[in-house]
Amino acid sequence: MTCYCNRIKEKPDRPKDECGIFAIYHHEDAAKLTYFGLYAQQHRGQESAGIVVSDGECVVEHKAMGLVPDIFNDKILSGLKGNIALGHVRYSTTGSSLLANAQPFRIKHGGKCIAMAHNGNLVNAFTIRKELEDDGSIFQTSMDSEVVLHLVARSMKKGLEKAMQDAMSRIKGAYSLVLMTEDTLIAVRDPNGFRPLCLARLNGGYVIASETCALDLVQAEYIRDVEPGEIIIVNKDGLRSIKSSEPVRKAHCIFELIYFARPDSSVFGQNVYMFRKKQGQLMAEEFHVDADLVMPFPDSGNYAAIGFAQASTIPLEMGVIRNHYIGRTFIQPSQTMRDFGVKVKLNPVKELFKGKRVLIIEDSIIRGTTSKTRIETLRNIGAKEIHMLVSCPPHRFPCHYGIDFSTKGELIAAQKSVDEIRSFIGLDSLGYLSIDNLVKATHIPRTDLCLACFDGNYPVPVDEETGKFSME
Repeated sequence: MTCYCNRIKEKPDRPKDECGIFAIYHHEDAAKLTYFGLYAQQHRGQESAGIVVSDGECVVEHKAMGLVPDIFNDKILSGLKGNIALGHVRYSTTGSSLLANAQPFRIKHGGKCIAMAHNGNLVNAFTIRKELEDDGSIFQTSMDSEVVLHLVARSMKKGLEKAMQDAMSRIKGAYSLVLMTEDTLIAVRDPNGFRPLCLARLNGGYVIASETCALDLVQAEYIRDVEPGEIIIVNKDGLRSIKSSEPVRKAHCIFELIYFARPDSSVFGQNVYMFRKKQGQLMAEEFHVDADLVMPFPDSGNYAAIGFAQASTIPLEMGVIRNHYIGRTFIQPSQTMRDFGVKVKLNPVKELFKGKRVLIIEDSIIRGTTSKTRIETLRNIGAKEIHMLVSCPPHRFPCHYGIDFSTKGELIAAQKSVDEIRSFIGLDSLGYLSIDNLVKATHIPRTDLCLACFDGNYPVPVDEETGKFSME
């Protein structure tokens, strides 16, 4: 979601994805099921959430800033009447963190209501937006998602189906998106298939979601993934698919598997839990570390740590305990308490570390500042040695497809060597899983993966103008 302003937002030290989508067609409890679908995908976005519902004639919506259970209650959900619903959870990688940018985004055009939810990032949004504004279009948000709706609206005289095809022919980048009208759902995935999107069946109707964990919660039957370049149309006539005839290389985002997706999901046909365990097993083959215990910083390194411990026979310990009750409304510490914000989420079991050689498993190091603080804490409570293995290669290149490290300056590995990172964080040793072993941990051919954040090979060229704007 491309931002067209100069407002700068402080970046966290953990990567963030952009959105989660859930939609349902033909169910009397559409709004409530969408609530549960969004709840299951809360990890994909914690800034805002929204649901749009239609009864075939009237479209109503509710959206707000915050977490899903804080935004919706029984009274609100009861007021969202209809058997078609579209929901969205959002984290603003690009586009200001404002209610105006919360999704689903809804417009009226030619007497028809169109709502849209989008996961991903368009790399040519600036060029198209400028062209549309020069022709008189007026934009209400700083999101690239609105660009898509303007393109669709311009071709609506040809019908919604052709309008979607026309819009897809113009936009480039990562987009898994769902459109809803009064009586129709349309799911679309970009030709490269960067972001996940799946299709399921429920009580004679259909469900579309970013991740399969949402299907499990509502007890929907998984059918298949929406294919790259595919348009799926669901209406009173049933389900129809339009597939692109042009061959395009797949570019599934490897970071969905490494970090973003819930471990109980299957993404790109790959079980996430088993993939992360395999990462740990391959790290045990690639690196030999003399340690008394292996542990993750929960929850990011949990499953790779399990795999490593099983393969290496080094005992696994949950040496750091996570406070699961820290929400968005937690009071922020003052400058004089600057380390408190990190410590309140994770607290070490002090007796476990005294005089011990500790091996920490992490899934990634983006900026390095949080890792540095955590290692200092373990040193202060008496750890003899502290080693770290990361279950992916160093992030040396920015992501332009929807992950919030959009410039090299945000990536410690783009500025420092592995040994310099080790020194900065305060480790006795540091190792990263090789790209070859990372790919080996998947069931996916290397040519079907986007590894640009590791090797700089971008599957889709980026609009040069995009770099002129701050990416939020």
